Amino acid sequence: MNQIELSLEEQRIAFSQRKFLATPLAGLIIWLGIGIGGMMLPPTWAVWILFIGTGSIVYLAMFLSRFTGENFIDKKKTKNAFDNLFFFTVGQAFLIYSIAIPFFLQDYTSLPLTVGILTGSMWIPFSWIIKHWVGLFHAILRTILIVVLWYVFPELRFVTIPFAIVVVYILTLIILHKRKLP
Repeated sequence: MNQIELSLEEQRIAFSQRKFLATPLAGLIIWLGIGIGGMMLPPTWAVWILFIGTGSIVYLAMFLSRFTGENFIDKKKTKNAFDNLFFFTVGQAFLIYSIAIPFFLQDYTSLPLTVGILTGSMWIPFSWIIKHWVGLFHAILRTILIVVLWYVFPELRFVTIPFAIVVVYILTLIILHKRKLP
């Protein structure tokens, strides 16, 4: 069946029946690398790793999807309106750099705060699409942890914030793995 033959609700259900492991796994790997870089490298390199890493999450997710059974770039896969919506949320995350970059130019340590929170916002519409609380959990917990750590550990922002995001991704992956599919 193609997209035209399926109702929007049928497409939402089909979309919701997926595992959704590749993207959070990619986020976990990249943010882990950002945190390790923040521990070991000078600030200039930590900044570059954060910019390049977060911009690469979608590409790593496409690669990992081949191993999780999701295969994002499978040309034979039935088109789904919610795939398009999800890619719009990825586009939203990229546009958010227009907020992060000016703030970064004033205070480079703001980067883990702005990029961490703003790119995590794409989890909110994801929750609505799949009718599950996991996206809200991810976005809200991630935001709270990032803000708290940004104030509590100002000298370790490139370390504590990425590692907190990694923990949120681990919890999210567990929830997604145990989630009952519609």
